[in-house]
Amino acid sequence: MRQPGDYPQINAERLWQRHMQLAAIGATAGGGVHRLALSDEDIEAHRLIMSWADARGFATEVDDIGNMFIRRRGADPAAAPAASGSHTDTQPFGGRFDGAFGVLAAFEALETFEDAGIETRRPVEAIIWNNEEGARFMPGLSGSAVYAGALGLEEMLAVTDGEGISMGSCVARLHEALRGAGRRALGRPFHGFVEAHIEQGTVLEEAGEQIGIVTDIQGNRRFEVEVTGEAAHSGTTPRRRRRDAFIAACDIATALRPVFEDEEDIARFTIGIFDVYPGAKSVVPGKVTFFIDFRHPSAQALKELGDQVAVVSEANKGLCEVVVREVSSAAPEAFAPEIVDRVAASVARRGFKAREMISCAGHDARFAGLIAPAGMVFIPCKDGISHNEKESAEPADVAAGTQVIADVLFDLANEA
Repeated sequence: MRQPGDYPQINAERLWQRHMQLAAIGATAGGGVHRLALSDEDIEAHRLIMSWADARGFATEVDDIGNMFIRRRGADPAAAPAASGSHTDTQPFGGRFDGAFGVLAAFEALETFEDAGIETRRPVEAIIWNNEEGARFMPGLSGSAVYAGALGLEEMLAVTDGEGISMGSCVARLHEALRGAGRRALGRPFHGFVEAHIEQGTVLEEAGEQIGIVTDIQGNRRFEVEVTGEAAHSGTTPRRRRRDAFIAACDIATALRPVFEDEEDIARFTIGIFDVYPGAKSVVPGKVTFFIDFRHPSAQALKELGDQVAVVSEANKGLCEVVVREVSSAAPEAFAPEIVDRVAASVARRGFKAREMISCAGHDARFAGLIAPAGMVFIPCKDGISHNEKESAEPADVAAGTQVIADVLFDLANEA
């Protein structure tokens, strides 16, 4: 059995400096980062990380959906790699650590092995998954989903953003910007995958713990609700003749709220997009479209509560018409016990305060788990704030989570 001294120590100062360098790309006045998927800023982030890889002699590959893989060779180049990573895209005016931490933790592991002169049996890879957030191209997690075969490549490349720009054209720009990168085949397997991420909640911070050993990831269902009434003059149309789509949409949203409330506060129900058409000061709204994000760790609750969206919408539409479309869904998933156990073993060796917990947010590890044993490592973020310019993490916690990632990759990379 390996002892603590057998595992190389990460360089915490370098790791933090890398975070600050990456955070400068798309930096906002509020201290956050605005770096949407495949934007100029996101492509610049890829180029920066590739330059670090080139300087260390690591190989870089990019696949057809825009995922980027940095590879440190192993003694057996044909062996499936031990892999880790996350994403560099952010929410609009998001934070410095969501996604970036997981990418830089993985890259630091590669550098740590290189500094120590360690030859692992298997290659080790750091991955930047494309379009995790889904803020520009829907759905999110699409880079890892296409890689694992859960989404179609052509279907996703055809998706357009709010300005009509296709993901395919942006992926082509990424390939052009990374001319020295090789081409990666979709679906190439890993020996194991582990992702580091900020918790995006308050459990670890409130408990005074540094590491979350993630055992499961909760499921989700997402719906688009389209309410159609009739646009009319706001000054001349009496209430009895109005088919006000805004009023109907508000009634539906209000009626849905108690359906998803539970005493245990487990269900997560969010309306994050609410578009009113035509959006004029003197026009009764003729159409409203809103977006529901519902999450729960129970498959039964996802089914029973999610099915109520259409029922409640129909019952509260008033004089308008309503169409409910389920745009995506994901079942609750348990992470691989062998990865969870390796995370727990590292935590025990290092003496970090930790707990087992589920992930309430979606992450690329969900889809990586379709082609390899997968797991996750959480660290605290201040006040649980994420998807926000105020998002913050402590250097010591960033280092602790990265050390666990390096330990797990070291074990996986030396397995037969």
